Amino acid sequence: MIPVSVSEELKSLVPHLTLSCIECDVVVMEENEALWAEIEGKTNKLAASLRVEDISRLPAIAASRRGYKACGKDPARYRLSAEALLRRVVQGKGLYRVNNVVDLLNLVSVSTGFSIGGYDSGKIEGEAVFGIGRENEPYEGIGRGELNIESLPVFRDKRGAFGTPTSDSVRTSVTRNTMRFLMIIIDFGALPELEDATELAVNLLEKYAGATNMITKKLK
Repeated sequence: MIPVSVSEELKSLVPHLTLSCIECDVVVMEENEALWAEIEGKTNKLAASLRVEDISRLPAIAASRRGYKACGKDPARYRLSAEALLRRVVQGKGLYRVNNVVDLLNLVSVSTGFSIGGYDSGKIEGEAVFGIGRENEPYEGIGRGELNIESLPVFRDKRGAFGTPTSDSVRTSVTRNTMRFLMIIIDFGALPELEDATELAVNLLEKYAGATNMITKKLK
């Protein structure tokens, strides 16, 4: 597994931060209709049972928002990916179709409220360290262009920033050519629900992405 750690700076600001890392070989496909049927079933239930004003009070979302504030970032302006996805669902917009690996990651995220990073392991160079973004640090978010990551929690390798809980980066994005996949479930509050989220992710990876050679690790 790619070495993953949390910087002392981030630990001091968010002491309950916990990461659940899953790395595995995957088969990436543009679509998986069985997966998409499961996604639609889940999103329909969420749209019928959840209100927009309730989203920020979900345990994982609330803990994540507190984490952003502790780092000095406004979670209302730089919305966490899980919160943004849930808002889309509740507003009846549904989820984006990307590929089976990204789609199942999004299913885990809306099902649990955790923001999740998904990366092509082959594009990560050296150790991945979860720290805090710096002023004018370059970052191109998927579908967002240049993103101001100052004070955002951010994953870096030896080439620089490649992932945040707001938006994954273009540089390490999952494509049809991805063979090895790293998923990091980000828990800002040491919540017991992290175990269930990890189990769900493992099951979906095996079921819909043909995951093999899987390694899991939980760290603080």
